Amino acid sequence: MRVAVLGVGLIGGSIGLAARQRLDAEVAGFDADPRNAERGLELGALDRAATSVPEAVAGAEIVICAAPIGALLALVSEALEASADDAVVTDVGSTKEALLAALSGDQGNRFIGGHPLAGAETAGVDNARADLFEGARWYLTPTEHSSGVLYDRLQRAIADLGARPQAIDAETHDRLMATVSHVPHVIANVLVLEAAAAEAEESERLPEVGPSFRDTTRVAGANPSIWGDIFATNREAVAREVDAVSERLREAAQLIRSGDSDGVAAWHNAAREDRRRLFEAELAGGELRELRVSVENRPGTVAEIALALGRARVNIEDMALYPAPDMRTGAVTLWVAGGSEAERAAEVVRGLGYSVTVSE
Repeated sequence: MRVAVLGVGLIGGSIGLAARQRLDAEVAGFDADPRNAERGLELGALDRAATSVPEAVAGAEIVICAAPIGALLALVSEALEASADDAVVTDVGSTKEALLAALSGDQGNRFIGGHPLAGAETAGVDNARADLFEGARWYLTPTEHSSGVLYDRLQRAIADLGARPQAIDAETHDRLMATVSHVPHVIANVLVLEAAAAEAEESERLPEVGPSFRDTTRVAGANPSIWGDIFATNREAVAREVDAVSERLREAAQLIRSGDSDGVAAWHNAAREDRRRLFEAELAGGELRELRVSVENRPGTVAEIALALGRARVNIEDMALYPAPDMRTGAVTLWVAGGSEAERAAEVVRGLGYSVTVSE
């Protein structure tokens, strides 16, 4: 397999290392700063350091754009223009709707948005690791235009990198990221500003901050250029979530003012239970069941099935495509967790109008 990595930093370099080690792939890399690509070559993340996007994507089956969000549209467009007609192009950005909306319909056939939930406190290709994506969720945002064959190729490669691919529609992705990733940065910034203002107003210095303040504000002021682009491309979702959090804060203020200690204790207990539920590790391993779905060979079929299962919180552990000799029909075989999960998956797919057989 030939893979092109456009942007050789922490994520791009880690993809290169993992692809070479786990996919036995030949990896070409390009970076706007040639020193990054050369360093990636020295570190073993690349087989070739290209001097241009067309050179990097020549012959590639998978093209991964790992540039900052503000540069992604131009890079993805150039990658689609320069790569082969049977190459899949993806990205690793943390917002999706704006990028997909800016691409034309014919480009959407080969572009499948991606977002690995993996990273580190450090940046740069020098900190790249082949195991960065081990066990990490990797969202994919196919659309009705997406090629099923290309989606299958991409999700298989991502799974082989050690990650856990999951289909999700772009709107839901951006809303979820606003809640669990973007708004925490807003809250951290606001808390720091509030503490600084309080200190300026007091005649005496505020007491030393405690660990809870440090933990809550750890991400305050994180890379302004990166977060400026994130907030700009996901502004509506982030603003909606900020409004929702503001309303919850108003409710909390009313509860605290009431002096109802039992009510406050119940509120804390509910938050603790919700946090426990949200952070429970997903069950891994166990028996898998095979679902065989009869389909027509048309664009968007695989995306429709994968997105529906994603919305139902059914994770596809593996997938295979089996086109009929006439290429007009075929089958999609999915492997999901056994038991009730498999039956629920079958019900979801049947609800889309497809015939499904579940292995015993």
